[in-house]
Amino acid sequence: MAKNLYIAATEADSGKSLIVLGLMNILTRHVKKVGFFRPVVRSGETHKDKDIELVTRKFNLSFPYESMYGIKGDEAFDLIQDDKMDEVFSIILNKYKKLESKCDFILCEGTDYRGALKPFEFDFNAQMANNLGAPVIAVINGFRKSVVDVADTVQLIKGVLSKEKCQYIGMFVNRVKNEDQQAIINYLSKIETRGKFDFVIPEISLLQKLTIRQISNALKAKLIYGDQEVLDYDVMDYKIGAMGIDNILKYTTDGTVVVTPGDRTDVLVTLFMTLLSDTYPKIAGIILTGGISPNNEFLKLINGIRKLPLAICRVDDDTYNTVLKIQNIKPQLSPDNERRMAVALGHFEKHVDELRIRDQIEITSSGVITPLMFEYELFERARANKKHIVLPEGLDERILRAAEILLSRNVVDITLLGNEEEILSKAASLHLKIGGANIIDPNDNDLINDYAATYYRLRKEKGVTKESARDTMHDPSYLGTMMVYKGHADGMVSGAANTTQHTIRPAFEFIKTKPGFSIVSSSFLMCFEDRVLVYGDCAVNPNPNSEQLADIAISSSNTAKMFGIEPRIAMLSYSTGQSGKGADVEKVREATRIVRERHPELKVEGPIQYDAAIDATVAKQKMPGSEVAGKATVYIFPDLNTGNNTYKAVQRASGAVAVGPVLQGLNKPVNDLSRGCLVKDIVNTVMITAIQAQENEA
Repeated sequence: MAKNLYIAATEADSGKSLIVLGLMNILTRHVKKVGFFRPVVRSGETHKDKDIELVTRKFNLSFPYESMYGIKGDEAFDLIQDDKMDEVFSIILNKYKKLESKCDFILCEGTDYRGALKPFEFDFNAQMANNLGAPVIAVINGFRKSVVDVADTVQLIKGVLSKEKCQYIGMFVNRVKNEDQQAIINYLSKIETRGKFDFVIPEISLLQKLTIRQISNALKAKLIYGDQEVLDYDVMDYKIGAMGIDNILKYTTDGTVVVTPGDRTDVLVTLFMTLLSDTYPKIAGIILTGGISPNNEFLKLINGIRKLPLAICRVDDDTYNTVLKIQNIKPQLSPDNERRMAVALGHFEKHVDELRIRDQIEITSSGVITPLMFEYELFERARANKKHIVLPEGLDERILRAAEILLSRNVVDITLLGNEEEILSKAASLHLKIGGANIIDPNDNDLINDYAATYYRLRKEKGVTKESARDTMHDPSYLGTMMVYKGHADGMVSGAANTTQHTIRPAFEFIKTKPGFSIVSSSFLMCFEDRVLVYGDCAVNPNPNSEQLADIAISSSNTAKMFGIEPRIAMLSYSTGQSGKGADVEKVREATRIVRERHPELKVEGPIQYDAAIDATVAKQKMPGSEVAGKATVYIFPDLNTGNNTYKAVQRASGAVAVGPVLQGLNKPVNDLSRGCLVKDIVNTVMITAIQAQENEA
């Protein structure tokens, strides 16, 4: 069993970065200290290796850039020219060993077939893998190749690996035609010298498309209109805007970038108008050439129009050379582009069996949970038993972006509430792909009669009439909550645009609390560098009494268990043990007694101060011998003021990732978002809601 792997491609443009991304995604889910190493990188001081940058930023690696590669290409070439190949291997091995001493596992990525090593590159990678003691995973480029071509390459590569006596454990045949995938799988299953695993991944055209950002960076363009988000739009095509306006409109399609001289104000105005029209495709951007910008009056005009999803960039080069340069830009995965990363990881996960890979490599769990591990655990658990989540705020841009990511990763089924035409139009204008989402219009649907009748039956004693019940069901929050109540969805997430009260009031009215619980409460999952803690209640109950505080503690312990955290409950106060007096301390003391009485199996301590709960040294002085003090995992705050301020202070001071709030105590999962939430927050909250729904089934 190996503690390293070596990824070796057979030729350029094999999509090796996708394989690296997918394997790192698996490794960092289980191993705390994963290293990444490239034996040879391209020369030049002006740029860093793209894949080292990708992996470092995506997976939060803390190693210096210089420690993650062995030698630069020009240095290696000079040594090889002097017949000093052994010295090349020695330099690389020495740097690798230094990194190895700091890691539990290292993923190595071989060379790119773009430098001086190209004539004998695969042989070099095979020898390098042997020098590093690393099993080899081969990546074969299936792009524009027939099944016979792929078979010939497989036999050739296996011959080289056999000659070099490499420990070969698996193969990825990447970028194959969809229609050839099964034939190649059948072929690989029959050959004698098979690896421990072989995977065939079809081509996905989106990963070979450029983004506006990649074009802008490569051309050193200046952005004169648009924000950072529009730079991540996919460029499906590019056209020169040199014709008349009528003809330019004929040739533009969704995702087109139009390259046109900077003095063609007529073209600029026309293309701008297409974004305001419902009858024309939505272009991705405009590149103005010749170093010419529109005059100040024109810029004032377009900046006065509501924000449009469009990038306008200016370059100094002429139109012809600009297009030539665009043609030579290679697509790159970037950690900044969450959409593209979600598509890549979703595609990898769809075609690769993680368990078969894990069976062949040595993964020793460190016993700690990093934020990255926790996030990936959410994805895996949500995907293992897909649930249906309804998102009432279907026109919110962040909701649409999160929906695209969740659909790309295939972790949940999604229903968006809102006018279908408006939602699809907005998604198209943002270049988002949400075709897999179900859309229900609250004002025009087949559910309204049934839902209104149900709401009337449940609330008529509260004065609800049949007419008002029907009106209420046109409210997206009520409609979404009723979907959950009726079992037409497994959970609901809202609050990106709506208030907390508007989000959770329907749940209070008819989903109600679980048996044995008096209140709905909340908790945050606080992801620190090496562990995840649960903080409750930091979002819902201003001043709970002892009984309610006990409910919060029990609910929070259930939340902890749901996410694999052993609950050791600290009932927080300004006093530890028996030393303190006063109503606030007594409330916590009584709540602790209630928890012990209702659930004697739980480990709970209170009242206890935060430092005694989290710090083992302080715990030995203030509460020696306690099962909770110094190692608490669930922190229950005495009131909302304390809880909300503490979680935010800890989050900012420590850099912890706060996931939540997670609503607790409801019969079915409904979760609230902050109105300042990010797309990533929405994604995480949806996955948590799906996992809560899974637990309700258990």
